[in-house]
Amino acid sequence: MIYFEKVSKQYKSKEGGDKLALKDISLHIKPGEFVSIVGSSGAGKSTLIKLINREIIQDTGKIYVGGLDYAELKKRDIPYLRRKIGVVFQDYKLLPKKTIFENVSYALEVAGVRKKDIEDRVPRILELVGLADKTNCFPKELSGGERQRVAIARALVHQPRILIADEPTGNLDPKTSWEIIEILQKINQISNTTIIMTTHNSHIVNKLKKRVIKIDDGAIVRDEQMGRYEV
Repeated sequence: MIYFEKVSKQYKSKEGGDKLALKDISLHIKPGEFVSIVGSSGAGKSTLIKLINREIIQDTGKIYVGGLDYAELKKRDIPYLRRKIGVVFQDYKLLPKKTIFENVSYALEVAGVRKKDIEDRVPRILELVGLADKTNCFPKELSGGERQRVAIARALVHQPRILIADEPTGNLDPKTSWEIIEILQKINQISNTTIIMTTHNSHIVNKLKKRVIKIDDGAIVRDEQMGRYEV
């Protein structure tokens, strides 16, 4: 599903030199896995996510996602690729003047999906995340946990093979955070969607008992099945 071979990425630092964000990263994430990516701020987690989503391009190494060799990926193919990779952000990124239904359906409308298919698919996704009764509400009328559910629904509407959740519980209380994790687990189990979650929440990681990859200073320092968040 996702394969990195000796991937490195560097940026220009504010001081004018080069900063190595990732160095010689090699990993393999299989279809249907639920993986937590942990590490301190600046460790390289965001760079890894951006490489998977093709927001940036590696300097060295090889990346394959879903059988696609990113070295051969043409610019015109990137929008199609991203429909197969759903992304959930910590700050939701909802459209404030659109209803919950409209927030979720908007991505389908832009992609030219038929109205009948949209009217069939969106309610099913909202039901899956527990928001069937919030269809006509606006984001400002929802709690933080409900807004995150909308963000998950929007990321799922293209039926992606990979779902990236970037600090999905960062702004939520413990009870609501675990409700969001349970939704992600349900998605993983029902549709065999590969889940990649970045997090600082050690309680969630340890309770999940799923694969944990720890990044420190741009390198993978630990990769364990049923791992724990160890500082």
